[in-house]
Amino acid sequence: MSILKLRIENLSPSQLIVSFYIIAVLISVGLLSLPITLKPGVEWEFIDVLFTAVSAISVTGLAVVSTPDTFSTTGIFILMFILQFGGIGIMTLGTFFWLLLGKKIGLKERQLIKTDQNQSSLSGLVRLMKNILLIIVAIELVGGLILGTYFLTYFPTWQEAYLQGMFAAVSATTNAGFDITGQSLIPFAQDYFVQTVNIILLTLGAIGFPVLIELKDYYLSRKTRKIFRFSLYTKLTTTTFFGLMVFGTVAILLLEINHFFADKTWHESFFYAFFQSSTTRNGGLATMDVSEFTNPTLLVISVLMFIGASPSSVGGGVRTTTVAIILLFLYSFARGRKSVKVFNREFDPEDILKSMAIMSTALFICFTAVVLLSITEPFSTMAIIFEVASAFGTTGLSMGITPELSSVGKMIIIALMFVGRIGILSFITIISKPGPEDRYHYPREKVIIG
Repeated sequence: MSILKLRIENLSPSQLIVSFYIIAVLISVGLLSLPITLKPGVEWEFIDVLFTAVSAISVTGLAVVSTPDTFSTTGIFILMFILQFGGIGIMTLGTFFWLLLGKKIGLKERQLIKTDQNQSSLSGLVRLMKNILLIIVAIELVGGLILGTYFLTYFPTWQEAYLQGMFAAVSATTNAGFDITGQSLIPFAQDYFVQTVNIILLTLGAIGFPVLIELKDYYLSRKTRKIFRFSLYTKLTTTTFFGLMVFGTVAILLLEINHFFADKTWHESFFYAFFQSSTTRNGGLATMDVSEFTNPTLLVISVLMFIGASPSSVGGGVRTTTVAIILLFLYSFARGRKSVKVFNREFDPEDILKSMAIMSTALFICFTAVVLLSITEPFSTMAIIFEVASAFGTTGLSMGITPELSSVGKMIIIALMFVGRIGILSFITIISKPGPEDRYHYPREKVIIG
């Protein structure tokens, strides 16, 4: 027992976080295997249980079974709990339970929170966890009440309406992509109110918890007339997030104007494009069958899913700030500048190196997955690229191939969803340990590049 305790203590924060997520997956597998979780007569294989558990913990939404046909009402509530656990984060809920039990949040716990939420400092982490939990739960409750009340016109009983509304709110806010309609949001393709509420919930979940907290602090500072300044993180990720949303909307509109949108009105075309662009931020919900889009549009959506949401949010992917830093670095390099500046601030060189490492690793992982799936699966390359980007970005959109994947294919997608949820930085540092500083250097020599 002492040896096990010693080994646990020697694990790095990243290794502990990954271990916690693995334990969460195993617990989810156990919960989803309970007889009360399934409808009478439903049986499923272990690989499908594991796939669903990882998809829920990573809040991806890719599904190998039909959610409404598989889960009982109890099972739906269990699935909602797992989505909440995966979306808000292991350490957020863990901190909440620690505080309830009166446990002191020490240095080790703070290091875990810092790793789980991609923070750069150990200060203010407990306050961050409290704020995240309160804000997300409040958003879900308000969203659930709005959608549940509105759904009274769609469903025969108030119980079913509010169950649909609350599940939809949790799924959208955590960017999980699961649905209990059996058709995602396709039944609401002409209902712009439902789409708008979902877009707002998807955005609030994916834009980043620190952004929401700073917005709350900014509102309070206005009331007390205190000076408030938004952080560089908030300025950078918000600009990038909404910039990508606008880019996606315009790109989809232009690429499909003579195809999918050829027989649509202007408002139908706009909402189809706007919603699909919004849901690529890791939402996974859809108002149409995305396989009806042309290949150029599917490639654009795949890139947006690969980028994913903001750091310290419910989403995955390489994250918005990574892309922003790389693009700004390339712009500065092309202008012959030695440093990267934006919003009257200068990036730390280490952040630029981290962004390059994240992007390179992510591209290598996704490329390898595409090659392997091309060998094991009989689907088109476009469908496989789309599935890989969706899994890595923990988005959940699919061209319909997920249930048809082989066991090997499902394991590859499971691995992608897991890596996408824990983050590339945590993945890179799983097997690494801080090494000693260099005690000497060799002579430098330039090589030919480009």
